[in-house]
Amino acid sequence: MSSSDLIARANAWLVQDPDPETAAELRLIIERADAGDEGAIADLSNRFDTRLTFGTAGLRGELGAGPNRMNRVLVSQAAHGFAQFLLEREAQPSVVIGYDGRVNSNVFARDSAEIFAGLGLRVILFDRATPTPVVATALRELGLSAAVVVTASHNPPRDNGYKVYLGGKDAGSQIVSPDDTAIEALILRAANLNTADFPRSTDYETAPESLIDTFVKKTAAISTRPATPVRFVYTAMHGVGWEVANRCYLAAGLGEAIVVSEQIDPDGAFPTVAFPNPEEPGALDLAYATADRAGVELIIANDPDADRLAVAVRENGVWRRLTGNEVGSLLGWRAAERHKGTGAPAALAASIVSSPALRAVAADYGIEFSYTLTGFKFVNRVPNLIFGYEEALGYLVDPDKVRDKDGISAAVDFLSMAGELQERGLTVADHLIEFADRFGAFASTQISIRVANPSDIPAISSKFRESPPVLLGGHSVTSVDDFTNGFDGFPPTDLIRLTVEGGSRVIVRPSGTEPKLKIYIDAAVTEGVNRTARVADVVAALESDLRRFIA
Repeated sequence: MSSSDLIARANAWLVQDPDPETAAELRLIIERADAGDEGAIADLSNRFDTRLTFGTAGLRGELGAGPNRMNRVLVSQAAHGFAQFLLEREAQPSVVIGYDGRVNSNVFARDSAEIFAGLGLRVILFDRATPTPVVATALRELGLSAAVVVTASHNPPRDNGYKVYLGGKDAGSQIVSPDDTAIEALILRAANLNTADFPRSTDYETAPESLIDTFVKKTAAISTRPATPVRFVYTAMHGVGWEVANRCYLAAGLGEAIVVSEQIDPDGAFPTVAFPNPEEPGALDLAYATADRAGVELIIANDPDADRLAVAVRENGVWRRLTGNEVGSLLGWRAAERHKGTGAPAALAASIVSSPALRAVAADYGIEFSYTLTGFKFVNRVPNLIFGYEEALGYLVDPDKVRDKDGISAAVDFLSMAGELQERGLTVADHLIEFADRFGAFASTQISIRVANPSDIPAISSKFRESPPVLLGGHSVTSVDDFTNGFDGFPPTDLIRLTVEGGSRVIVRPSGTEPKLKIYIDAAVTEGVNRTARVADVVAALESDLRRFIA
């Protein structure tokens, strides 16, 4: 696109923008581009040559002006398109809207509420920042058509997003194909209109407190109420989890957390973490320091919208964050044990990049098991599901209540387990050894390659397609499966799986929410002695060879 075309498109966008901050930002870039500034022209090209695409995860991107950024114009177009989609599905659609504590989340939520109401939808808007699982639960509780959550979850501070769920036959799940394509087409149609002309109304309802009360009551019911609750530290990672999580802990008889005070209140600037993701190095440093001062050996962390859970334990005087696979395996074991003897059909499920450990649990208990594509929009659709997880710290322990990952309910279940172990004189580390003794030792690790531009990812992943390694960790690579065109019953997806002699597995895929390529490494040792030490050695050898391969 020529510079004059870019400037013309930017000016057309500018007249629609009601946000003084992004309007001023764009006006300055236009002025510089008009004067021939090559950097400004490149900036306009980045913002206007493409746009954020509405996919199965909705929208997510950096805040700023233009269609390739998150802003009030883009969100208004998304709201208009989604409303039209709902109106095509039913005569009188209804939607609940929630938002997190990020910059402009409340503004985007209010814009959406006014546009939905202006188009004739029944709208229920939470009046304060609210955990994503609470909003997803409200959709099912009220029997609504849809839910919208304005959140970028654990993304970098300057990001925001727009996540949608569907009721009816979708039962409160996130959207899947082809609904995403249909919604995107209607958003693009709305993009041809002037957002200033969209009908708006303030005739919408405020979400009643009873919705949060119901969430707390149902979540507390998961607890086994140990006689002596375990002491623990909690961090909300500058997000929205604390108010509801604390109510759940108290109602569940789990005691009151020792909080990381610097991170307990919502703050869209995320002043103490570069990346508000509990998986990132350094993200839990303040929690470790708080726990050290308090003499506590367990840390519970939610990500900023509280749909994920991280757990850290002190082992031999050293802090270790449990992997998502370790937490998922223990919670899945609990779910299978709870279900034992009921006679009801049941299934455990995990995303394809998650550990084979949960499959071993299912086999031991005679329960169905399914791998799904990554994302809870697939995990939660498994029939007869009693527990599902994905290794990226997402767990679903109560599928009857909510059909998405829920970091608050998962924490209640985990703290109940920790209390039970304490009564037996055991630690979480001891329980992981019990797991290995019964089901086998499983270990996993991950290599994440962060890039400045997502378009750089295919060049890296192509090495695995075009010239994959033949040996990893001293063992032969026995198969390389490319899922690009579908494989083994899975629909087409950007994923490569390498099977390694001895039962190990490597999966390569781009992140769905961040500019990263992820390499997932899993190994198992199911027989013999010293299983845990042996499987750790296998994973370390695989990781070492893979790092050399991608260097």
